[in-house]
Amino acid sequence: MADAPQIPDEAEVRARWGGFAFTEANMARAKELISHYPEGRQQSAVMGLLDLAQRQVGAETNTQGWLPVPVIEYVAALLDMPFMRAYEVVTFYTMYNMAPVGRFHVQVCGTTPCMLRGSDNILSACKKRGMKKGGTTPDGLFTLTEVECMGNCSSAPMVQINDDNYEDLTPERLDFILDELAAGRQPKVGTQEPGRHTVEPLGEPTNLAAMVTENHDYRGEW
Repeated sequence: MADAPQIPDEAEVRARWGGFAFTEANMARAKELISHYPEGRQQSAVMGLLDLAQRQVGAETNTQGWLPVPVIEYVAALLDMPFMRAYEVVTFYTMYNMAPVGRFHVQVCGTTPCMLRGSDNILSACKKRGMKKGGTTPDGLFTLTEVECMGNCSSAPMVQINDDNYEDLTPERLDFILDELAAGRQPKVGTQEPGRHTVEPLGEPTNLAAMVTENHDYRGEW
């Protein structure tokens, strides 16, 4: 429970967010998302509208955004669905934040491939900068969360920071990325391995037959 997000007092949340409504631009976007689904199936747009609402909260707070209960209620009412159904979506997916986060939400993958490639060292590098899982740094810049697999196993270890993935990390590479973000600059996203473009193998292309021919000669052994 030490890593659980700290949700503000309900009275404070309702006082701040009780009057939430989409901006004109976001309402237009919400209607466009709803239009993707047949009549009577507008609830299918809930994930897109929750993401839109979180981004609006982020824009208003200069953070990555989160979903206060009144904001979830607003989205649920807009889609004519029970609040609890929308709340279930929010609590299931880690893309939605249940509590305030910093300007940069640092999500470190701790699943087996990343762990085997050094995710513990990445978490240690975060902690050396004053980050604690489930918490936000005093300057409001960084929130640290450990998450499950985000699909970059071939370029592990990796982190997702807001909407961007950073892969093939070392503690030093992560420090550089965080320094750049803190300074208001955008570091290179994706793999941080020099000469690598996506997740292609490092070195020359090979195949299993070539490896067997080069390293072993099984002729006559069977």
